[in-house]
Amino acid sequence: MISMAISASAIWGKVWPILLAILFFGLLIFLHELGHFTFAKLFGVKVNEFSMGMGPVLLKKKKKETQYSIRLFPIGGFVSMEGESENSEDERAFCNQKAWKRFIIIAAGGVINLIMGIIILTVMLSLKTNADGSEKLIGTREIHSFYTEDAASRKYLKEGDELLKIDGKNVFSGDDINFLMQRNQTGCFDFVVLRDGKKVELKNVQFKTSKYEFQGKERNSIVMEFYIVGVPVSFRSVVTNIIPETLTYSRLVYLSLFDLITGTYGMSDLSGPIGTVSYIADAAAESKKNMDWSYLCMLTGMIAINIGLFNLLPLPALDGGHLFFILIEIIFRKPVPKKLEALVHAIGMVLLLALMAVISFSDILKLVKG
Repeated sequence: MISMAISASAIWGKVWPILLAILFFGLLIFLHELGHFTFAKLFGVKVNEFSMGMGPVLLKKKKKETQYSIRLFPIGGFVSMEGESENSEDERAFCNQKAWKRFIIIAAGGVINLIMGIIILTVMLSLKTNADGSEKLIGTREIHSFYTEDAASRKYLKEGDELLKIDGKNVFSGDDINFLMQRNQTGCFDFVVLRDGKKVELKNVQFKTSKYEFQGKERNSIVMEFYIVGVPVSFRSVVTNIIPETLTYSRLVYLSLFDLITGTYGMSDLSGPIGTVSYIADAAAESKKNMDWSYLCMLTGMIAINIGLFNLLPLPALDGGHLFFILIEIIFRKPVPKKLEALVHAIGMVLLLALMAVISFSDILKLVKG
């Protein structure tokens, strides 16, 4: 009996982080679709179905004109509005609404995810203690001190310098310093700092690097060499830092996309739903073990913002692709022909599904290899 209890406990220890990750993804999808649904209803648009999941219907219930359903595959969801993909004579159809109303309905999903991410990051910043019970500090952009007296960067940087730019990119928060510096594999940086009230440009600041292996590839890791100033957690410090933190994690979406296009990272470095669930599950297990939920909050907040912004990119099949066509309509005061728009989105959907299949296959291989 004891061994069975231990075995059950061990299994639950493996299962609950995965369930938590799946629940989090489900919540992201639900809130995203709820954003579309809520504004459609507010504007009087006829909604035919509100579905969680894709594929065959498991459960459904019709209330007034809308069918609410749960489908087999928990990989998405949708809100099906009358006249969304084709013309309709119904005056309440989506296609018959003013352009600004359609724009708000489509944008609402991604915006809700962004708001969710901001709320999670606010919780992260509001945690007052570390795992060891010590006071938690919110990182700033100011250099506090250096690890060693012979740090290479001490020739250029000084205690009290506030980092404004790294390699031409604005430094919004303390987290930006690490993110921006780890993108540069050479260890040589250009800085703009605020020193004694004046902006100072520092060129070719060299940092030490160390080698590490990631997914079979050798990479350079930058040795930071300095500590940054931290401020105590308070209502004022959280409010002051939440926007810079949000900007930091928002920009990561576009920097990551740029790095992928330019070849800095390959397809094997991408993660889809399977890989992301695995990362969240690992972070949840580690957070419970250390009783420090900061990293889990950071990761889930970043994912929520990532999904929100990615959906708003002007790419076919995504919300941003639909918004792009609505903007064209607003600017030229004439809608793009429905057949042309439908064709563009159909091609985009095929390419997106193919990309997701490749990424998911890569995620599975990573899990198998451990």
